[in-house]
Amino acid sequence: MKLQDALPVLLSITVIILVALLEKQSKLLAAVIAAMPLAAPLALWIVYASHDGDKTAVSQFSFSLLLSLLPTFAFLIAVWLAARAGMKLVPMILTGYGIWAVGAVILYFLRNILGLK
Repeated sequence: MKLQDALPVLLSITVIILVALLEKQSKLLAAVIAAMPLAAPLALWIVYASHDGDKTAVSQFSFSLLLSLLPTFAFLIAVWLAARAGMKLVPMILTGYGIWAVGAVILYFLRNILGLK
């Protein structure tokens, strides 16, 4: 197995362990670690490598990543509101993903206006 194949798995395991250990001491620190960018740098690496370091391709992809955070923020807001409303975990997460999906579909349909490929 190559390092580039194992790295995402090792990073994910490390993050899960850190969140589990730190959650009792600092909810904020655990949340910051849980929200740290892991997939985005790996995706940037893939785009960079597949386009031989072409800065335009990386720039376009990173702009798409930036816009893709909007549905993710909507997911987190929906989960927070659902938790405050007293929902259980599974309905909270499903509500969040429902809102995320709506945002992702809107972003998909706006891609020509926003200049996304």
